[in-house]
This record gives sequence, C-alpha cells and structure tokens, in this order.
Amino acid sequence: MTETRTAAKIGVLVPFTNTNLEPDFGLMRPPNTTIHFQRMGGYDVDEIPGSDQMAGLGASDISYDLRMISGVRPDVVLYGCTSATLTHGPSFDSDLSDKIKAGSGAVSLTAAGSLIAGLKALGATSIGFSSPYLGEINEQAMAFLKSNGIDTVNCANVGRELGNYGQGELTPNDVFDLACQADHPDAQAIVLSCTDMRSVEAVERVEATLNKPVVTSNQAMMFCLMQALDLPRHDRLPGKLYDHL
Repeated sequence: MTETRTAAKIGVLVPFTNTNLEPDFGLMRPPNTTIHFQRMGGYDVDEIPGSDQMAGLGASDISYDLRMISGVRPDVVLYGCTSATLTHGPSFDSDLSDKIKAGSGAVSLTAAGSLIAGLKALGATSIGFSSPYLGEINEQAMAFLKSNGIDTVNCANVGRELGNYGQGELTPNDVFDLACQADHPDAQAIVLSCTDMRSVEAVERVEATLNKPVVTSNQAMMFCLMQALDLPRHDRLPGKLYDHL
C-alpha cells in the first residue's frame, strides 16, 4: 500500500446515475480508510437499462475514468456495476478486471466477480436470485452464475421495467419482498444483484426471516476488498458473509 494517512484508499468506478453504491460504502467503510469515487458514462440515462444498454456500459472506454481514479493512488479499484460485465460473460469480467489493474496499478475487483467470490466463500452452489432487472439480463446473470458452478433454483424480479433512477428508488422494504420471493427450499443463499439497489440495508432482516445467508453486489465488493487488503472485521458489516472474512 502507498504511504498515506489511512490504512487504505479505495477507488470505485460507479455508473453516473447510481445513487446507492456511495451511501452503502459509507455504511460499511472500514475504519481508517478513505473511499474515492469516479462516475462513468457509457449508457443513455433516458433508456431502460436493459441488456444492450448494460453491455454497452461494460464495453465502453474507461481509460479516462481510470486515469482520474488513479490520481489518488488507490490500493484497490472496484468496478461498481454488476450487469455491465455479467451481460458479457465470465471471460469479459476477468479481462476487464485485468485491464483495470494494469491501468491503475491497484488490486482490481468487479461487482459480478465479487458476487461469485462471496458465494464461494459461503460454499453455496444453489441460490435464489433477485434483481431489479427484467428478461434477458436475468437470463445472462443466471448463465454467469452457472458458468461458475452456481445453480439458480428460483429467480424473482420487480415485474415491471424500471428506468435508471427507478432501480435506485426501490426501498429496503421492496428489496426485502424481492428477496423473500426469490427464496426456495433448495436455495442455500439469496443473491441480491445490482449496485444501485438498497440491498445492504435489507440484509440482516432477510437473513433473520429466511435463516439463509444473503449476498449483495455492494456487500460482496466490500467483503472482497477487505480480504484483498487484509483489513480487519468491524461492527458495521451486514450479513453472515463476513463470518468468512
């Protein structure tokens, strides 16, 4: 790590309309660390964030964003959009992580890759999946999980198209309902996918109700960065996932 006033500097690339990743990380921020955000474009704010839009975001040029976030000399850089890489598949996700590492000189983690790492830490091979996505993105998400040895035994969604701001406006109660809809007797864990959904605030209520671990995009990224940087557990980390830190 670089010589600074903090234990670690955390860099995050976040879609420009996302309003929940930053407060989630504020809730979970490890003591004596700083978090630095760079907003990125690559999609149309007025379009429904479907498969084509999110794939376009994943494939967009992030060289400027990397240059900006690298200015703080981060110890880790996170790619904070789950669907932007899972729409392309595991190889793309891994390649993008390598590209970010090469461009920033920091440890690199993606939201989609962190979901997989979190589920593997729990030993979960069958899950209930929930998201604010519809149609093709959910199919691509389940294929992404399947390629990593994780079967989706039930999938729940909001049942209506949400715009870029609509996803972020779902309440923790909405997320709780989605998680319960995703449950299944064969599900060993519940996945709440999307960095702009208020899942972190719902984790402990869902776990208490379903008696199953929950893995969310933002919670999993925090888990993985704490593992990578060897940061100690603290009391603001939601969920059973952190028992495996």
